[in-house]
This record gives sequence, structure tokens and C-alpha cells, in this order.
Amino acid sequence: MTNIDLTPLYRSSIGFDRMGRLLDSALRGQKEAVGYPPYDIESTGEDRYAITLAVAGFEESELDLQVENGVLRVRGKKEDDSEGKNYLYRGIANRAFERKFNLADFIEVEGAELKHGLLTIRLVKEVPEAMKPRTIEIGQSGATLEHKKKESKAA
Repeated sequence: MTNIDLTPLYRSSIGFDRMGRLLDSALRGQKEAVGYPPYDIESTGEDRYAITLAVAGFEESELDLQVENGVLRVRGKKEDDSEGKNYLYRGIANRAFERKFNLADFIEVEGAELKHGLLTIRLVKEVPEAMKPRTIEIGQSGATLEHKKKESKAA
């Protein structure tokens, strides 16, 4: 197993423990990776993304999407409809699944759509106004500003 020592990062940085957990789970998850259902992640514009999962055979009622603590969880559980059927070969994967996607800060789920066996989840990055860059005007020294304030009050 691959180990990464993040101690130097933690010595001089605050609040990056989530990144450490993400790296750890990504390295651990590579060996456990399951390929079902297949999916695509695409950038659909500036600050817009889409995750598309191939969930052929599943209905909307059999799919569950949840977001909790920055993790998007997609679950599918197919109702057993094999009762009374005699399969000679069964190659369509209708098994239950769970996929997790770690979302970066300010990524929000906009909506989801199931069409032609493809579940598309729309995501958008919405940075709060307080976090967006702003331009700061360069003023004069504090003493000069105080003097101007006093002059404007006297007038």
C-alpha cells in the first residue's frame, strides 16, 4: 500500500485535513475500484459540470441521490423481477450499486435527469460573494484620511 506523509503540510497549514482524507481514500480506493455502473465526468462550461452514469434498466424510483458533508452518493437498488422467469443466460447487470463522488468546496447539485438509461447529475460551482476577489482602492495614509474626515464634518 502506498503511504503519503502529509506531516509537513499540517505543520504550516490549517484546515487541509479534508484533503489528506481525500488522498488517503483515493489511494486506498484504487485497489477496491468497481466498474459498475460506468460513468463520465465532464465540464459543461465555466464553473459547470455533469456526471453521467449508465444505469440502464433502472427507474427513477429505484435510484437515490444524496449530498452530505461534501460527498455526492448515488445508489441504485433494482426490484427483483426474476420471479416466474427461467433465464438461460443473464448478462444484464441489474445489481444494486453505490457510487460516491467527493465534491470540492462550493460545488452544489443543480439537478438530475434520467433519460435513455443515462442518469445525468448537473453540478455548479457557486462561490459566495464574500469569497470572490475584490479590488481594494489604495488610499492615503491614516493621518491624512482622519484630517479629511474632520474637514468634511466641519463643512
